[in-house]
Amino acid sequence: MDAQSSAKMNTRKRRKEVPGPNGATEEDGISSKMPRCAVGLQQPAPFSDEIEVDFSKPYVRVTMEEASRGTPCDRPVRVYADGIFDLFHCGHARALMQAKNLFPNTYLIVGVCSDELTHNFKGFTVMNENERYDAVQHCRYVDEVVRNAPWTLTPEFLAEHRIDFVAHDDIPYSSAGSDDVYKHIKEAGMFAPTQRTEGISTSDIITRIVRDYDVYARRNLQRGYTAKELNVSFINEKKYHLQERVDKVKKKVKDVEEKSKEFVQKVEEKSIDLIQKWEEKSREFIGNFLEMFGPEGALKHMLKEGKGRMLQAISPRQSPSSSPTRERSPSPSFRWPFSGKTSPPSSPANLSRHKAAAYDIRYSYLKEDKFGSYILCAQVH
Repeated sequence: MDAQSSAKMNTRKRRKEVPGPNGATEEDGISSKMPRCAVGLQQPAPFSDEIEVDFSKPYVRVTMEEASRGTPCDRPVRVYADGIFDLFHCGHARALMQAKNLFPNTYLIVGVCSDELTHNFKGFTVMNENERYDAVQHCRYVDEVVRNAPWTLTPEFLAEHRIDFVAHDDIPYSSAGSDDVYKHIKEAGMFAPTQRTEGISTSDIITRIVRDYDVYARRNLQRGYTAKELNVSFINEKKYHLQERVDKVKKKVKDVEEKSKEFVQKVEEKSIDLIQKWEEKSREFIGNFLEMFGPEGALKHMLKEGKGRMLQAISPRQSPSSSPTRERSPSPSFRWPFSGKTSPPSSPANLSRHKAAAYDIRYSYLKEDKFGSYILCAQVH
């Protein structure tokens, strides 16, 4: 194991030990966040014809093994990538990022073809050559830009710019009467493949615009562009304006429908809440009513208890079972004092002496009359 690979392993080990968000580590499947870095490029990449080159030093191309192992700081690996870069997008940026990271010490040179070459070999472009040069200049991975780059790379061009490797995707690029314009580069061992970004290309972007042409034409008319600038006929201009008004009306109707739906939904929710509350209150009311006036309600028990008390108050009580049974007298009760000719006996002893009267007191009790006074009552036989 060489020193570079061991250093990488040690670096990975140290990174795993550093906790990430909420104390998580890379072993937990959550990668730690990168520290905020303010280092960035402040100037665009220079053009190749503006750079002073020291031709006193001989040009010796490095091999793939030497480039992969790493080169001295004063001798970076010079990688060349070319293209049209029309409507510069993320697919272009990712390709240049891959080219920049092919080797540990890379100097990336990007060639941009002119309008004349592009229109002859590929087709018309949306951006002119100066706009495409400027777009590539401001990509962070680019160190140098070659204007008016050749369509096919020649040995003279490679030697002039001291190019070590050429970066491009591995798909054969047929153009200018050749099945693959990079075939001789691959045979020379100078080709470094990169990967294309699927789903994005200049042709895809143009296809989207052409497919939705009416939408973008109406969009730009709404933003103030004239029909002449958009190459739109008078009839189409009026048609687009009419469609714009119809869309506005549809949008208003849709907004009203959404608001009405929201209102109806709120009313339904409130009505459901009111019904639920009414059901709860009605259940509580019915329960309280049944508890008070039901077959086994409190009112029945109160009436029953009151009736029992009234019956107990007006009816004579039964004598205890232990008392001796005696003959009943025709008079059920008597009051003190007696009124009339017959006077009551003064005591039980007198009662025994006056057996002729035939009174037998079983028990006595107090009773409250309607005036609030108590009357002594007795059960006699």
